[in-house]
Amino acid sequence: MRTFVDRPRYTCALGGAVGTLRAIPRAIPIVHASAGCGGNISTAINAGAAYLGGGYCGGSALPSSNVVERDVVFGGEGRLREQIRASLEILEGDLFVVLTGCMVDMIGDDTVSVVGEFKNAEKPVIAVPTPSFKGNAFTGYELLLQALITSYIPKSATKDPLSVNVLGIVPAQDVFWQGNLREIKRLLEKLGLKVNTFFGEGETLDNFKHAGRASLTVVVSHTFGIEAAKQFQEVHGIPYLVTPFPIGALAGEAFLKTLGDALAIDPRHRDRIINEEKSIYYRYFERIADIYNDVDLQRYVILVGDSNYAPALTRFLSDELGWLPELVVVTDFLDTQQQAVISAQFRGLNSGLTPRVYFDSNASSVKKYLREVWPQNRNKRYYDPLSPGVIIGSSFERELAQEFGFPLVPISFPVTGRCVMNRAYAGFTGGLSLIEDSITYLVAGR
Repeated sequence: MRTFVDRPRYTCALGGAVGTLRAIPRAIPIVHASAGCGGNISTAINAGAAYLGGGYCGGSALPSSNVVERDVVFGGEGRLREQIRASLEILEGDLFVVLTGCMVDMIGDDTVSVVGEFKNAEKPVIAVPTPSFKGNAFTGYELLLQALITSYIPKSATKDPLSVNVLGIVPAQDVFWQGNLREIKRLLEKLGLKVNTFFGEGETLDNFKHAGRASLTVVVSHTFGIEAAKQFQEVHGIPYLVTPFPIGALAGEAFLKTLGDALAIDPRHRDRIINEEKSIYYRYFERIADIYNDVDLQRYVILVGDSNYAPALTRFLSDELGWLPELVVVTDFLDTQQQAVISAQFRGLNSGLTPRVYFDSNASSVKKYLREVWPQNRNKRYYDPLSPGVIIGSSFERELAQEFGFPLVPISFPVTGRCVMNRAYAGFTGGLSLIEDSITYLVAGR
């Protein structure tokens, strides 16, 4: 029996592509979809990604064909041509990307052929079919990247042995994407590498144009960006390396060692960088040691997040902060093989703990799983409560946190209860920020 998802934690594929393009300066999305699709998606992304904002040609200014009933009956290709011409004439951009919604793909509009009519336009125009029945926001990220890798990034016969591309962090869907990319880039540049994160601070379409020269694609995810990395390998001959999303000192050290070995970085230089980062990290870390022990800030953890954050946060909270993860709900749609890969990351924690892990996108399921992990007190004479605790998840977990009286640390989409600008949770710096935020939510009422 099929079911529905209560309060989805992501947009559709079109939304994922729109959010990703939002992160590329002078890349203009043209939405070919039903009237209202673009506006609804932009509103969801803006609020859900901790008030991301629309940017140029985003939000209410998102260019759209706004297909209506007449176009559904007679086809919307003419309307699309009109919208592309107007966008090229009026808007200031260096790349125009036509993204499609469900309706136009269902009625059979040949978007690719229409876009092909503009191959001699002053600015490049490419088509990326992104109907929601292809997948969610993560799929939209992959589809857009694959189109850019195939149709926009020039091939290069020569490779720079110290140049790398970074994939696996999805703009907007990862609320902290820009800060996370900044931290990943900072660490890799300390190793002496030239880094394309594509969507990071100060990066432009030129980063895409130079991406074909890279010698390695680094995917900081076991789920997102892998198909795009395979496309890089197939089209541009660039091999790829998959690593866990790093949070904190332990994961940051493992990340740098893995990259250093893969690119034959001098181990002495690599270890010097690691020791520098750890020295700074633990000097800050020790500031909370006294209060942590004096007032007993150790907590049980209920964690709800995607397949990047869920295992990375579990390992960090358990092995570095000393918290006790009891329940983890991974919110992505994953196949059996992907679930096995992600499940393996929850094993072998240094703490020896083994949290109960579920794969479920339904917001209402978290409470059910919590009851399974920790049964209610039914007037027992002796009862060990799940307390004190903390919930780390999205704004959807607010009611659950209120019911149990736990603080909620919002980290996963949608995040509507906090504003995020350049905050990062990746790497050494991100680990400190996560500790700071987590402790702050615990002591906020004092």
